[in-house]
Amino acid sequence: MMLTNSNAKLKKSGKLNNASIYAFDLPAYKTKENKITCPFAKDCIKYCYAQKGAYTWSPAQNKHNENYLNTKQNDFIAVIQDEINRKRKITHIRVHSSGDYYSPKYLNKWVELAENNPNTIYYSYTKSVKMVKDLKNKPENLKIIFSEGGKQDHLIDYENDRHAKIFNNQEELLDLGYIDASGDDLKALTPNKKVGLIFH
Repeated sequence: MMLTNSNAKLKKSGKLNNASIYAFDLPAYKTKENKITCPFAKDCIKYCYAQKGAYTWSPAQNKHNENYLNTKQNDFIAVIQDEINRKRKITHIRVHSSGDYYSPKYLNKWVELAENNPNTIYYSYTKSVKMVKDLKNKPENLKIIFSEGGKQDHLIDYENDRHAKIFNNQEELLDLGYIDASGDDLKALTPNKKVGLIFH
């Protein structure tokens, strides 16, 4: 199964919001074969949380690498759709708690899945800013949060784009008008488009 619900933060967020949240993950930054999965990563490479803890364990790394290979297959959309159909009601799919949209073709696979499942919210943090902004028709249920720390930060409209910044503490985060999504992942989807995360 490519969709999982073992992420501790997503489990907590699900309980807080009476939601059923599943995740799809890729290797952080690059695969075992050195294929880049985060093509626009920059400063974030140094502090990426997805290169720490359980993400570094062999079972997780093998699973994420297998997911990457599956994204290259022609039946990827059909296989993910079959998983969605067989699970209990999924309210949210977090696309990439590790990894990123590595190509327009890959991004469009998630666009199609979102279009096919309008009652499910798909959301992700990304540094592939231009790729997302170039989408002609982004489904309403595909929520993108531009994540600061990449090569395309200059393309982020900090007044109008949903975006995320990393802070050292909550006081600094709140003083600048950001919502703290550190403990509840779905806080990233509120009307406040300024999403704050505390460094850990």
